[in-house]
Parts: sequence; C-alpha cells; structure tokens
Amino acid sequence: MKKTEIEPFFATLQAANPEPETELEYTTPFELLAAVLLSAQATDVGVNKATRKLFPVANTPQAILDLGIEGLESYIKTIGLYRSKAKHLMEACRMLVEQHGGEVPRTRAELEALPGVGRKTANVVLNVAFGEPTMAVDTHIFRVGNRTGLAPGKTPLEVELKLMKRVPPEFRLHAHHWLILHGRYVCVARKPMCWKCAVAPYCDYKPKTPAP
Repeated sequence: MKKTEIEPFFATLQAANPEPETELEYTTPFELLAAVLLSAQATDVGVNKATRKLFPVANTPQAILDLGIEGLESYIKTIGLYRSKAKHLMEACRMLVEQHGGEVPRTRAELEALPGVGRKTANVVLNVAFGEPTMAVDTHIFRVGNRTGLAPGKTPLEVELKLMKRVPPEFRLHAHHWLILHGRYVCVARKPMCWKCAVAPYCDYKPKTPAP
C-alpha cells in the first residue's frame, strides 16, 4: 500500500464507523482487563456470555480473590483454557490488590508484569480504557496488515511497530478497532469479501475475490 493510500484507507473506515468500540462487554478498566485476559484463543461472544454471569457477582480484584479459584472456574468454564486463565486472573488480582491498591495500572510495564497479560492485552487496556493510541495486533490485524500491504511483517510486533509508523496520527486512537472489525467481518481469513470491501481500491491484495 502506497503512503498516499493510507489516509483515504482510514478515512473510508472512519466514515463507515466513526466511533468503533471493542465487542467485549465491560464497564470499568478492571472488567476490561479481565475480559481481555479471558479472550485469548476465545471469541468475544463466548467471553461476554461468561462475564455477564461473573461480573454482577465479582467485578473487582478483591471480589475475584474472594470467589476462590474453584468459584472463578465455575463462572468461566465455558471458555477455552479456562483453568490456566483462572489461575492467571487470580494471580493478577492478587498483584493488583497488593501492589496497586486494587486499581488497574496505566503503564505498559506495570500491565505486562501481571500474570497472563502480554503486550497485546496491555495495548488493548491502554487503548480502550485509557485512550492511548496503541495497536493491539491480534490475528485479524496481523492478517489485514499483511494482506493489504498496510503493515507487512513476519511477527505481531513487527506489524505493530510498522502500524505505529504508517498510520496517520489522527487515526491512531481507533485504528486497531477498525482493523480488527474489518478483519473479522470483511477481510476474513479464508475468502476475503473483496466484492463488498469499501477499502478495496487502496489494498495490495491480488486477486480480488469476486462475489459468490
């Protein structure tokens, strides 16, 4: 993708969805952190089903600790890898209570120090909860970055750093949501829906897939 095509690419995505939001349901930074931690290798729909039952009962680090590991597992057992996720979430809650007064920290280093929280999760929390212009590269963004030519790279970090360099500043806050939603619903893995893609004119992908 040529540099001159990046601005119209994002302007088109912005026009279609001016205020994109995560599809994970949350009301506080901690609920978001917990939901993102649970969402690894799981769908947002599946996570939302579990947290709709969990959060009314326990939506603070201390309340999760009070549930105990078996109590927490009983709420999230419909999510893949629930045992290891429950362990990580418990350990993260303990650190939040002991080191951060039960509050979610606002720096990448402090977030990544929490068990089960990697760079992608930290980027989601920084962006969605605290309004930082970060790029949380998941499988969708990795695919869209490479397929369109916007930010080709062999690793998620390479794609992330390229996006931070190539996405114009005015689009950075919402860019990761536009790219995730585009990858989830239009630029899908097996057969991208090029025939109904609004940003196809700016995309390097060849051949464009025709309408079925």
